[in-house]
Amino acid sequence: MAEPRTYEKRKADTIAQLEAAEADAWVATASTDGVAHMVPLSIGWTEGRIVLVTESRSITARNLGASHRARVAVGSTRDVVMIVAEMLAAYSIADAPPQLLRSFAVQSGWNPSTTSAADGYRLLELRPVQIQAWREGNEIAGRTLMTHGEWVGSQPQNS
Repeated sequence: MAEPRTYEKRKADTIAQLEAAEADAWVATASTDGVAHMVPLSIGWTEGRIVLVTESRSITARNLGASHRARVAVGSTRDVVMIVAEMLAAYSIADAPPQLLRSFAVQSGWNPSTTSAADGYRLLELRPVQIQAWREGNEIAGRTLMTHGEWVGSQPQNS
C-alpha cells in the first residue's frame, strides 16, 4: 500500500479529477419523503462549483428542487472523491449563464444547447459544502478536504 498523500497532494488530485475531461459522477438525491435516488451524470467543474445537466422532469431535478442537497461521488472505490453539495440555482438551458454552459460543454464533450431537446433540460449549479477524498484505509484519517464550503488547509481532519 502506498504512503498516504499529503493534504496538498490530495487536494490537487481531487481538483484534477473534478476538472478531468468527460468527468462523470454518481449523483444521489432524496425525495421529500426520504426516498433515495442515484444516477450517473456528466459534470462540469468551474470556479469551485459543480455543474450538472439533466432533464427538467427527472427525479434528480425534482429532488434537488425540493431539498437543494445532493451527494456526488467521483472516481473509483480506490480513488474516491465524495462531495456533499447544495444547489445554488437551476436554469433552463436558454437562460443558463453562458460561462457555466460553456464550461460544462467543454468538459463533458456535450453541449446541451445544441440538442433539439434543449428545452427539456435544466442546468443545475451546486456548491460543495464538504469534500472528502481517499484511496486506501491509510488515507481515511485526513480525508476531509473541505468543510462548511471552505478548504480546511493542511491539518488532518478525521470526520
